[in-house]
Amino acid sequence: MDFKVLFSQLVVLYDKLSKQQKIIIAAAIIGIVGFLIFLVVFTSTKVENSSYEVLFDTLSAEDAAKVVAQLEKDNIPYKLEADNIIKVPKDVVYKERINIASLGIPKDGGVGFELFDKQEFGATSFDQKIKHLRALEGELSRTISGLSPIERATVSLALPKESLFVSKQVAPTASVMVEMVANRSLSSKQIRGIKNLVASAVPLLTTANVMLVSSNGDTLGDDDEGVRMSELSIAQQRYKLKEEKKRQNKIISVISPFVGGPDKVVAQVSIEFDFSVKNSTSESYDPDNVVRSEQMSEEKRTGTTPEQVGGVPGTVSNIGPVKGLSSNKVTQKYEKNTGTTNYEVGKTVSTTKSQFARIKRMTAAVIVDGKYKKKLDKSGSDTPNVEYMPLTKADLNALTSLVSKSIGIDKGRGDQISVENLQFYRSKIEAPVDSVTQSKVFIATYLTPFSEVFKYIFVLILLFILYKKVIAPFAGKMLEVSKEEDDLKAPILSIDDDEEEDLVEKVQQMRKKVEDQLGVGENFNEDELKYEVVLDKVRNMAEDAPEDIASLLQALLSEEAEGSIPKI
Repeated sequence: MDFKVLFSQLVVLYDKLSKQQKIIIAAAIIGIVGFLIFLVVFTSTKVENSSYEVLFDTLSAEDAAKVVAQLEKDNIPYKLEADNIIKVPKDVVYKERINIASLGIPKDGGVGFELFDKQEFGATSFDQKIKHLRALEGELSRTISGLSPIERATVSLALPKESLFVSKQVAPTASVMVEMVANRSLSSKQIRGIKNLVASAVPLLTTANVMLVSSNGDTLGDDDEGVRMSELSIAQQRYKLKEEKKRQNKIISVISPFVGGPDKVVAQVSIEFDFSVKNSTSESYDPDNVVRSEQMSEEKRTGTTPEQVGGVPGTVSNIGPVKGLSSNKVTQKYEKNTGTTNYEVGKTVSTTKSQFARIKRMTAAVIVDGKYKKKLDKSGSDTPNVEYMPLTKADLNALTSLVSKSIGIDKGRGDQISVENLQFYRSKIEAPVDSVTQSKVFIATYLTPFSEVFKYIFVLILLFILYKKVIAPFAGKMLEVSKEEDDLKAPILSIDDDEEEDLVEKVQQMRKKVEDQLGVGENFNEDELKYEVVLDKVRNMAEDAPEDIASLLQALLSEEAEGSIPKI
């Protein structure tokens, strides 16, 4: 494509336009270019923002300044947002985070037991105690800061000197200052957890000696009993609402198939619970005796006792019986029976613990819609109007029995239920939805999920319309002007070869005819006749198309002024 020729054609076309057309075209071009620039900038900004990730967030002013200085030193692009949030390109975020952390930045997190990684020569026991205290405080601060509702925590410990005398020992104490995340708070359970965490990490420290304070100076966890009662009350209320809602849904699901849908049923259930905690222990004794143990002992001896030889001690007694002494021969039989039986009284001990909530009384109110049928005209045909028909007493009794069994109504407990039939003031033929609501529903359902795609489709359609309405007509008009210029440059009376041959034949025939009529012989001047014929044809053409002759003369004069005369 010859851009020089195209540019010259554009200049010629622009010169021929009116002032109003020039303004319209200039405004259209400026609008298209501006829109394209906005689209490119918006897309690039979005891509640029998505290519950045958080390096550090919620830094102190001192740490943020150190991080920014290090990033500038490393020639890393960054963005500093509110709350000292620093973002860097995602491809360097992890590398730069490690590099900055290796320099000890940020230092706001405190120090822990890494203090003992380096041993100092000549350190005293006092120095070691201070290091241990700092390390313990730092580790506790880090641990508490890791909890989700807490943004930053500071722990201070007061550890007294150990004493050999128990009466002179002083219990350690601790204070914890916590800074909460925006729109977050600590529950009493979380407060107790923090206190137990600190107390478990320090020997002899109790939760009563741990003071928890917020960054606003408010003491947390002072009224533990009141807080626990408040939490218990909230838990009881939630349980009550949950049980009532569950029974309401059960009523609607049971009745809706019989009355025409869930929108034709309204149910409300109120339950009165007894949340008191009752523990009971009972003992019962069995009147029948039960043998616990039994012992039996029996001795039995039969036969005679052995002979016993007696006499005067001395030699005679040792060498044999002495005359005049006789042995005792007695026949013996001995029996002894002893029995012990222990009886136990049967006893049963039972402990009963009441459940979390007991239903004292339950009431239910149910409203159901009636039936609808189309009204009939005099001829018996259906009309657009509908007629309300209330439910019968038998239907209401059946629904009452069904609801009572579904939610567990107990008349002996004092429960009450009421099922009423009222008109809901709407027919089965729903009223037509207005066009505005239909449009909103259609947009929310079908267009909103594809908003990003529609944005680019809209841009393509807009560019296509601009091409069809502005660029294409502009290019077509430019081509028409170029064609007109080519037509003006071409000679109007140019004669093709075929026309020239026909003209020669006609001239020869005319010449012969004229010679025959005039009786002219060989001496006839052919050039003069040719000139007269051509002149006559030009005269006729001038009479038929004076505008073409004028254009031809204008072209001849222009070429003559440039020094070249066209040959006809």
